[in-house]
Amino acid sequence: MREFSFYSTPFGVSGEEVPYAAIAKARTSKELVSDQETDAFYFRSLEADGIFLNEAQIEAVRFGNGPLLALAGAGSGKTSVLVCRAGYLMAVKQVPAESVLLITFTKKAAEEMKTRVMNLPGVGETASNLQVRTFHAFFLLLLRRHGIRQEIVSSERKKQLAVKLLMKDMGLEDVYQPEAVLSFLSYHKMNDTAVADLPEKETSQKQLKRICQAYEDWKLERNYIDFDDILMKAKTMMDEDPAFLQQLQDRFEYVMVDEFQDTNYLQYQLVQMIVEKHRNLFVVGDDDQTIYSFNGARHEFILEFDQKYPEAQTIVLDVNYRSHKAIAGLGNEVVRHNKQRKTKTLQVMNAEASSPFYFRAASTDEEAEQVVADMKRAVAEGECEWRDMAVLHRTISVSRAIFEQLTAQDVPFVHHSLGNQMFYEQWPVKAMMDYLRLSLNPTLIEAMPEVVPTLFISRERGMRHIKEQEIFSPRSEPLLHLTEMPGIRPFQRKKVEERQSMIQKLKEKRPETAIRQMRRQFYDGYLEADEQQVSMKKETLKETLDELESSAKRFESVSSFVYFVDDMLRTFREMKEREKDPDANHVSLMTIHRAKGMEFPVVYVIGASETIMPHDSALKADRMKDLLYGEKAENKQTQALEEERRLAYVAITRAKQKLCISSPAFYRGKEVEVSRFLLEAFPGETHTGEKQETETIDALVCEEAMCPAWIRLSEASNENEKECPMCKGKMVPGTKQIIKK
Repeated sequence: MREFSFYSTPFGVSGEEVPYAAIAKARTSKELVSDQETDAFYFRSLEADGIFLNEAQIEAVRFGNGPLLALAGAGSGKTSVLVCRAGYLMAVKQVPAESVLLITFTKKAAEEMKTRVMNLPGVGETASNLQVRTFHAFFLLLLRRHGIRQEIVSSERKKQLAVKLLMKDMGLEDVYQPEAVLSFLSYHKMNDTAVADLPEKETSQKQLKRICQAYEDWKLERNYIDFDDILMKAKTMMDEDPAFLQQLQDRFEYVMVDEFQDTNYLQYQLVQMIVEKHRNLFVVGDDDQTIYSFNGARHEFILEFDQKYPEAQTIVLDVNYRSHKAIAGLGNEVVRHNKQRKTKTLQVMNAEASSPFYFRAASTDEEAEQVVADMKRAVAEGECEWRDMAVLHRTISVSRAIFEQLTAQDVPFVHHSLGNQMFYEQWPVKAMMDYLRLSLNPTLIEAMPEVVPTLFISRERGMRHIKEQEIFSPRSEPLLHLTEMPGIRPFQRKKVEERQSMIQKLKEKRPETAIRQMRRQFYDGYLEADEQQVSMKKETLKETLDELESSAKRFESVSSFVYFVDDMLRTFREMKEREKDPDANHVSLMTIHRAKGMEFPVVYVIGASETIMPHDSALKADRMKDLLYGEKAENKQTQALEEERRLAYVAITRAKQKLCISSPAFYRGKEVEVSRFLLEAFPGETHTGEKQETETIDALVCEEAMCPAWIRLSEASNENEKECPMCKGKMVPGTKQIIKK
């Protein structure tokens, strides 16, 4: 196995100077709040319970009336501030618990905060009437108390199935992905746009509006509402019933909002209406962690808070209790290059200087090999357990190689961002894989549903015809039944015949060649011609299919590639079962978006290269039109790049003790530079745009197509064969191209 090297600075950085965060003053309430102060009893009781607040936290907890923005940097103890302020209002200010509303974004966070408040010294059961809820839970409670009894349709699968059936009735079942329609509708609702007001300038928008209206009618007929409807209905009720709104304003004298940077327009409107009379709005958030703009989150709500509330005070929570000073220092240097942000610089309490490590693998497959090798070494040497480690990636397609390497090495892991699908089950990939499966077995009926639409034939009608004909007159190539389907047009018949002829020849090719041929001959054109493909941006589609080619490149035959993919799918199903065990000792694999709000002792950030992070879509934002949401604001590229930089910041600041960042040199068959976000973070000259030096070395390489193992051969070595340390297969003499450092 190749021995990899880690470095203290990214490739392309001259010098070894590492950015460090400043060490914060260690003074806490013990020194800052004297016994003579009237609220000293509260802080003494917190200290007796092991809660020592710093100066900024104390100021926030003591804050009285009016609006306040608490800028909470990563790992700065924002939850403690919210919890302790709620307790302070009740224990010191004698505010009734029922007059306090604390809103957060997850049920888990709400339950944790409520429990922590109730466990505060001197608070206890008096906090039982405190409202600590998510936006949806709170406003659903209001709706229920006002007689709205509609059933909540919470199952995403049920909603997607409903939309799919509605599209089938319209003859649009193969045009849109159901989840894309629901995302489109949710995006507009969270911007307080009713279905009747949806855009309809283009054909795709008109069709989407028809589908959305049909979905609304479907819910109405069954007396259903969904989560978005909860907020929409609450807003309508507050607009139309002044007495109801006044009741809310009179009852909730103090309103606190957690994760304010994740608030969308509709949520912010609801909060503003409740606090309109007393303006006692206490918000905690970090504009540097606004990474959900695709869900409607707007970091300008933080940036413009003092414009909306001119009397507002701002308190900066900048002491990071999570990370070593070199990790927090790197985060500071990355995010400070954003222009649209509130200025803040993290300090740390942890004076240890475990610097981040960097490496430059040749490819994402080699990157995965190195990450897993380092994980196994760390566990073997007792540095940490599997559960202490997380691998963070920008997009799902980038996780393909690490997923496969973790599987090959028998490392226990759970991919938290895949939902019910892995890479090879994503709809653009599955169609390609099903073509390959049909080349090996033309009678495989279950491989045909994704193939039929690519022939511009209705999936439903086409599959029904094939299955009916197979009962009475089975064929060795059932797809050809489509040539005799009633109503089929001549051009469609010709396409079926040509496609079946192509399928017969695919199995004789290398899988990479077969995929490239399909893309060139029809598949890319099929996707490009259909401007209504809105479940993925076109650039994301290309990235996904390019990654499929990269995966296939390792295999000599279609059969070995299909076998490998099917084995990965079986492994994925086993993993989903393991995910149900909360106490399992496993590595966490997830997108950076999914990791927000979490922390791990050891974090590996993979894919820190240009076109991955920042993503290609951000680099081309000014030239790209978002077919799902229409044109965005001006300066799209600047805004997109700043959000990508915030993503990098979030990834870095998840690490507590060890951070390892990888920047593969080749991605999607092209050479890519180290991410600008890393290069910007280091003082002195950086060298970007230069070609990577490579060298070809003699090596023993594993014969197994799916195994990436290899071992460098020294000139003195006379070994010709040995057992592969990864898969136990045979290793034979060959060569390997590597990047020089």
